[in-house]
Amino acid sequence: MYSAHTVICGAGILGLTIARELIKSGCDDIIIFDKEPELGRHASGRNSGVLHAGIYYDPGTLKAKMCLEGNRRMQAYCEENALPLFKSGKVIVTRSEAELDTLDELKRRARANGGIIETLDEKQLAEVEPNAKTVRRALYSPKTAVVAPKDILKAIQRELEHSGKVRFFFDTRFTGAGENQVQTSQGTIQYELFINAAGAYSDRVAQAFGVGKNYRLLPFKGIYRKLKQPAADKINGSIYPVPNIKNPFLGVHFTRSVHGDVYVGPTAIPAFGRENYGLLKGIDTEFLSILLRDARMFVANKKFRNIALDEPRKYFFKHFFSDAAQLVKYLTPNDFLPCDKVGIRPQLVDIRSHELVMDFVIKRHVNTVHILNSISPAFTSSMYFAELVVNDFINNK
Repeated sequence: MYSAHTVICGAGILGLTIARELIKSGCDDIIIFDKEPELGRHASGRNSGVLHAGIYYDPGTLKAKMCLEGNRRMQAYCEENALPLFKSGKVIVTRSEAELDTLDELKRRARANGGIIETLDEKQLAEVEPNAKTVRRALYSPKTAVVAPKDILKAIQRELEHSGKVRFFFDTRFTGAGENQVQTSQGTIQYELFINAAGAYSDRVAQAFGVGKNYRLLPFKGIYRKLKQPAADKINGSIYPVPNIKNPFLGVHFTRSVHGDVYVGPTAIPAFGRENYGLLKGIDTEFLSILLRDARMFVANKKFRNIALDEPRKYFFKHFFSDAAQLVKYLTPNDFLPCDKVGIRPQLVDIRSHELVMDFVIKRHVNTVHILNSISPAFTSSMYFAELVVNDFINNK
């Protein structure tokens, strides 16, 4: 049997940054356990690396509160630790006159959230992103940046290990909960405080403690493609479409990485497993229950129904290309390379209302804290997110 003052389930970006904040507040005995053999196997290591700048999120939400300050702290951390950082900026372009009202709403939200945002006409847009096209006007976010997520995870892991206050247990799967202890595949771990930062499995872990019974996670698959030269050279930073702000997905977009590669994606295709990275790979015994959740959402929720009807078409290159081509002036099917980059977005659903949950969810229960719906911009927000979790849900209780 093992024991620690604080036990954290999940060694993703939130598990690591929460441990970091706990040490700052005086905690000196932490175990972080994860079912994988190393960091970054899932969302924290598979995301686009974009640090968002507070544009999309409704003022007053946790996402709006955390994103911009999280961006600032993450950029500072990369600079202090000589980690890759590309201050790329981002443009958001319109594909039709009908999107102009949403573009204006994004500008309002960004400014309400304290963000820096500029309106560009077509001539000004051409100076920032010569290949981007828009209808009448676009938005420019100079504070958007791109990082290397796995490099950040490894740097924080080293920092925690060097503190002498954190032990990592890898290849250790959560199997159940008891009073002041959790059962794992490596044995029982006792705790005074338990933190659920299990990402795509956070709903299962929470429900083992009787928390969040009205929530379930639905996985959405994000596939990418890459641009080859000379098409890649025509993209300076990031080019995004105006999204449907009633849904939590941002649409297929162009992103230049810290290493100079240009990725196009991701999609938001309903997946059939929490690790369904391939066409069939990652489909497990939960397949039928996920399919049933999808079916119920399809019937009850028009927004989900539109996603479920539209997104799977993007498995086919013709439809993927059509989405991407709306954002730029020059693009041909021959400009693309195959890409093995793929991620899963574990989207929280309220099964009572059949609605996609738009904000982060944090639940305190006795001496446990559960982080649910830790989706974008969770990586961007993580350093400030962790501070608020520690201050508002741990130290103030």
